[in-house]
Amino acid sequence: MITSQTSSPTPPKYLQEDGVSEDCKKLLSTLPKEKGWIGSYIYNYQGFWTSPRLIQGVIACQQQFQAQNSDIILVTTPKSGTTWLKALLFSLVNRKKYPIFEQNHPLLVKNPHDLVPFLELKLYVDGQVPDFSSFTPPRIMSTHLPYDSLPKSVQDSRTKLVYLCRNPRDTFISMWHFTNNLRLDYIDTNSIEEMFDHFCKGVSLYGPFWNHVLDYWGKRIEKPKKVIFLMYEEIKEKPTIQLKRLAEFLEFPFSIEEENCGVIDEILRMCSFDNLSNLDVNINGKLSTGEETKMFFRRGEVGDWKHYFTLEMSEKLNHIIKQKFHGSGLNFLYI
Repeated sequence: MITSQTSSPTPPKYLQEDGVSEDCKKLLSTLPKEKGWIGSYIYNYQGFWTSPRLIQGVIACQQQFQAQNSDIILVTTPKSGTTWLKALLFSLVNRKKYPIFEQNHPLLVKNPHDLVPFLELKLYVDGQVPDFSSFTPPRIMSTHLPYDSLPKSVQDSRTKLVYLCRNPRDTFISMWHFTNNLRLDYIDTNSIEEMFDHFCKGVSLYGPFWNHVLDYWGKRIEKPKKVIFLMYEEIKEKPTIQLKRLAEFLEFPFSIEEENCGVIDEILRMCSFDNLSNLDVNINGKLSTGEETKMFFRRGEVGDWKHYFTLEMSEKLNHIIKQKFHGSGLNFLYI
């Protein structure tokens, strides 16, 4: 239902479903669909759920993207700490090009999503043909795609995949808030009860959540030089150890001199929630895709779900977590 017939602004593109091609419309007619988190519907394509426009972006990315061996791609389910890790990745890999102590560092004037663009959400969406000439190796990009839906060139190359996982309870709460904020000025918001049921059924953006996580959890053993699996909660608890671990994996290790000079501490400080969320670019800025940058900085806390879950919700998701992750070695029950 439209909240206002006369005064509402034109909905942003992610709420519009009339921009898809005829070929995509034909494809959509063959796919399972459910009520959308942002737009009217999401569709199940290649085993995961996403919006019509993004399916176009996924197909274009799969067909056209040519990975390089030096590429670094951050992979997450939506609302797993993507913005934070984009900042950490960018500052870590580019610390020679953009010294962390300089006052004109790109992270101070640009949102992390502009510095580390999404493949299917930004570079290939709406029929765009990205110009990679301005990217210098190593190219850093991001995606929400499950492993099997990554472009074949990514799977077959030595491209490094940095996977960030967050516990499903906080992931759900963050996704529910974020998608409702996108809907707020244009159409009715979704109730927490309805979307929790969707999430539990696996009908979430790029979900099912457990399939996405378990695929990359397995790939970290199968391809240890290609995939690193990071936990949001572990980075929060021991940021220095996890940042050094990431640097070693990417083959950008910190020198003793850098450690003694406080480079690691400064990267963590500059990329912290408190610092990034208080920068003007992240308070008053907008992404080219239409979202206000402040929407990407809500709370960033571990355990925020406890403010929203009923006992029944907690018990239901606990049961699903035990069932889905049994025997995997992944344990979310105490987060």
